Formats: sequence, structure tokens, C-alpha cells
Amino acid sequence: MPASLRAILASPSPLTARAVAAAQALLLTSGLAADAAVLAHFARRLVSATRAPADAVSALLRLRPRPRCAHPFNALISHLTLSGDPSAAFRAFSVLAAGGDAGRPDGYTLPAALKACARLGGGLREGRQAHAVAFRGGFLGRLPVRNALVTFYGACGECGDARRVFDEMAGRDVVSWTALVSAFVRGGRFTEALAVFGEMDVAPNEGTLASALVACGRLGAVRAGKAVHGWCLKRERQMELIVGNALLDMYVKCEKLDLARRVFDRLLVRDIVSWTVIISGLVHCRLPSEALELFNGMQASGVKPDKVVLSTVLSACASLGALESGRWVHEYIERKGIAWDVHVGTSLVDMYAKCGCLETSLSIFHKMPVKNISSWNALINGFALHGHGREALVYFDRMVASGLPPNEVTFIIVLGACCHTGLVQQGLGLFNLMKNSYKLSPWEEHYGCMVDLLGRAGLIQEAYGLIKVMPMTPAVSTWGALMSACQAHGRVEFSQQILRHVHELEPSGSGVYVLLSNLYALNDRWTDVKRVRGLLSEKGLWKEPGSSLIEVNGKTSEFVVGQTNHQDMDAICAMLFMLMKQIHFDGL
Repeated sequence: MPASLRAILASPSPLTARAVAAAQALLLTSGLAADAAVLAHFARRLVSATRAPADAVSALLRLRPRPRCAHPFNALISHLTLSGDPSAAFRAFSVLAAGGDAGRPDGYTLPAALKACARLGGGLREGRQAHAVAFRGGFLGRLPVRNALVTFYGACGECGDARRVFDEMAGRDVVSWTALVSAFVRGGRFTEALAVFGEMDVAPNEGTLASALVACGRLGAVRAGKAVHGWCLKRERQMELIVGNALLDMYVKCEKLDLARRVFDRLLVRDIVSWTVIISGLVHCRLPSEALELFNGMQASGVKPDKVVLSTVLSACASLGALESGRWVHEYIERKGIAWDVHVGTSLVDMYAKCGCLETSLSIFHKMPVKNISSWNALINGFALHGHGREALVYFDRMVASGLPPNEVTFIIVLGACCHTGLVQQGLGLFNLMKNSYKLSPWEEHYGCMVDLLGRAGLIQEAYGLIKVMPMTPAVSTWGALMSACQAHGRVEFSQQILRHVHELEPSGSGVYVLLSNLYALNDRWTDVKRVRGLLSEKGLWKEPGSSLIEVNGKTSEFVVGQTNHQDMDAICAMLFMLMKQIHFDGL
């Protein structure tokens, strides 16, 4: 190869138009235009040199390689796909499929073209054309072509076509099985994905195992997930990162955080996905303190958090009321110049609102360039949580005026705001608006809010009437709200009616027993109170005690009802004693 041609093809910089013309001349004069490998290298360089895919195709055609060979075009198609232009890759394939000076596709062209079609957003029509070319060219007997077809149809959500191509295969390898399992997972058909995984007659690879674990997680099938985990441990001593992350995600989705943490601790290598999965799982399972601890560990490990992790950590700060930690995350975002998206902005609004900094929350909300329904819900919920029901309704009206329709969560928030502010008429109006104007079917939570709203206003009969027309079985919390209203307004006799209904509830947890005990106590039936408390003990059930959180000097402390072993108990008792003495001296 001439030194000048080698220099052009080896240059790390994009080729200029002059360099392309010089390379073409050298290829023709040196006779290397007949060398398919050299032309394939030239084709890959053309992707960054030409402004349009047609220019790259034309540059190849002008060389008129002899004998006609698809190899350079295969390289061009693959490189266009890898460079993020699958549409251009398919157009290059179309030139080759049309025949003429470009030659004709070979057995390597179809997998490359189908990969491009799979990466096209709506490339089903193009992929079917490639399928037809494979059929006419007699390439369907080649295993890589069949595998590419299964992968393509799976990527397009056409699980039936993927299965049909798979079933017509004379022979299958691990790629074939993995493609079909992945196709069913992508299509949300997780049970069928696990069924195919169970039928495999070859050893699965990392991709197969990861897809099977995704299916287990989505189904909550922890037993099947453990079986896959066991197979992974038997297969190899060191777990691949992709499988380890899939295992983490599966256990998190099945809410088996102890097992997820064990897998996480045994990973020799952790990437941003590993940290994101475990931290998100802890937040989802309402363990925000542990999530913040892991976030600190992530920083110490040198892994830089991305927007997803930061949004998740902000949710943990919001749950804990950890304002200082939340401010640190906010400052980190600003310091690193991380561009806000709607998720980060919404997480900041939510964190500041739940930590009581409504002005800061409102300021960030107004700075957000794009707002979605979650953004508005976070702000409105902040007002509702802190007793500013009227402000919550003002921003509800502004959201509607902006053209964004409220969803079911929005109505839970505003009905709760009305409940805690005593806005009975506004709450009734919103409940009717939800059903009649927005055609949203109320959830049990919406009915619970309305029962609480009416009960707090002393409208006991109306609240009971609403419960009787609910299309679903009222939850324990709904009956509990009505009972509290009866107690608050001296309607003890009404509790007998509640008692009859509560007896009909299935005791799936401690809630029913606690409610029954409280109702018996309200009616001075102390023998029954003792009996119900005994049943709670026999069944190993317990009522989760109330707790509160407070952040001091960046450290969050939790206080639980009945707790006697807090590390600062002596200091707390001393301070309470001083406060009580001060109250006594002030005559309060």
C-alpha cells in the first residue's frame, strides 16, 4: 500500500473532501480498489468524512470494485449504525439490495441491515423489506440471519413474528435463545420469557441470564430468581457485572433487600447502575436513611452520581426531612454544572417542600424550564402538607389554566388539602369535577379522603353514606377515619354500625385487629379488647409504633413511641425536665 494512502486511511482526524478524492485516486492507480479489506477500511473512514450517506455510497461506487463485493458496503452499513445513523445505514443497504454496480447483499449484509432496522424507532417496515431480501436471496438458511431476524422483531415488539422465525430454525445456538427470551421481556410477556428460558437446550450466556432475571423481577417471582441466581453461582466463580446488576434489580423489585445487599456487597466491580439500583430500592422500600448512607459510600468509591441517582437521593432527603443533605445535593448539582431536567427539578421542588422550605420550593418551581404533572403535584403537595390548603387550590387552578390536566394523584393531594383545612364545599366540588369533567374513576384513597373530610366536619351520616356506595371494599384506614370522626364528635352510638362492617373485613395484617380493639374500647367492651390484643400476639402481628425524624447538624435522628434506649436519652430527658420547670415557673 502506498505510504500516502496509508497515511490518509490511518489519520485520526475526519477526512476532508480533498483527502477523499486523493484516497480514491490512489486506490484506483494502485489497484487496491480490488482489495475488499482495504475498501472496507476506506468505507468506515467515509462515515465521518462525508456530509450525507449518499456521498459515502457514491464514493464507493466510483471505485467500481472488481469483482463486485458486498464487504465494503457491509462495513459502511455497520459503521453508520454504530455511529448513530441507522436510517442512513438502511439507505446504504437499499443501494446494495437494488443490485447494479454495487453488487448484491451477502450473508453478512442482512444481519448488519437488520441491526440498523432494530435501532430505528419505527423500523418495522424497513426490517420486513430486509426479511424479504433475505428470503429472495436464499439467506434464511444461515443461522446469523435468523438470529438477527429474531432480535429485530423482538426490538420492534413483534413477539409473534420473533417466535415464528425462531420455530422455523433448523438449528439454534445460545444467541437464538437469548434473542427470543429478550424479545418476550421487551414485549412485557415475562411469563413466556421464563418458559422459553426453561426450554433452553444450550448453556445460557450473560445476556440470557440478565433477561431472565428481568422477567423474574417484573413478575415478583423471587423463587425463580433464586434458581437463576443459583445457576449463576454454579456457572462461574466471578459474576459478570451485567448479571450482577440484573440480580440486584430482581431482588430489589421483589423487595428482598437483604439479598440485594448481599449481592451488592459481593460485587467485585460496581458501576453507576449498581449503585443506582440499590439506592433506588432502599428509597422505594422506605429505608431512606440506609439510602443516604450508601450514597455517601458511592461518593467515597469514586463513582460520580448521575441525574437518576441524584433524583433518588433527593427523594430520600424528602422522606427524612434531611434538609442539609438535600441542600448539599442541590449545591453539588450547581457546582458540577449538571443540567436540570424535569426529573431533577421536580425532585428539588419535592425535597424543599417536604422539608418546610416552601419559598425555596416555589422559587425552584418557577425556574424550571419544563414542568410536568409530577412537578405541579410536588408543589401542590408541599402546600397541602404544611396546612396551606387554599394556596394548594390556587396552584391547582393555575395548573389547569396552563392546559395540563390533573391526574388521580393530583386529586388525592387537593382532597387531602381540603380535608386538613376544613374546605368541605371545595372538596365536594373537586370530587365531582374529577368524576364528571375529567372522567377519572376514584380510587379507594379518594373515597378515604372524602370520608375523612366529611367526618372532620361532623357530617357523620354523609360520610357513612359515601362508604356504602363505594365500588370497592373500604380499607381499614377508611373505617378508621369514620371511627375517629365519631369519637371526636361524640357519636359513640354510631360506632356500633362501624363494628358490624369491620367484622366482615379480611384480617390481612394488624390494621383490622387494631381498629377492632379501638372500637371495642370506645364501647367499653374491655374483655373484647383483651381478646383482640391476644389474637394479635398469637398471630405474631404488631402495630408499627409512631415515629418522628429530626435533622441536627446534618445528622438525622429517629424517635419511636415507647423507645427507651436512644443514645441521647439522658440529654433528652434533662432538656425535657428543664422545659417542664420553665413552663411551671411561667405559670403556663
